[in-house]
Amino acid sequence: MGIHKAAPGNGYRNMHIGNRIKQKLREDRRSAAWLAQQICCTRTNIYKILRKSSIDIALLVRISRVLGHDFFEDISKELVEKDQFDS
Repeated sequence: MGIHKAAPGNGYRNMHIGNRIKQKLREDRRSAAWLAQQICCTRTNIYKILRKSSIDIALLVRISRVLGHDFFEDISKELVEKDQFDS
């Protein structure tokens, strides 16, 4: 799971959500073409999503449902870990 610094000055480091989705696809032995079919978009668009560090919430909800994984929980856990580290 890659960690990248967000916009300067906000002090928040966020998960690269595209990498996390890619990791989940690998774990489930699913392809980008399969995910594209499930969420009704092109394989090219899936590859674009997988390169992004952040994506639209509605899109993440769709992907979470299809993959049966709560990516929002992953983000929340990372926020809590960051808060504990900074304390």
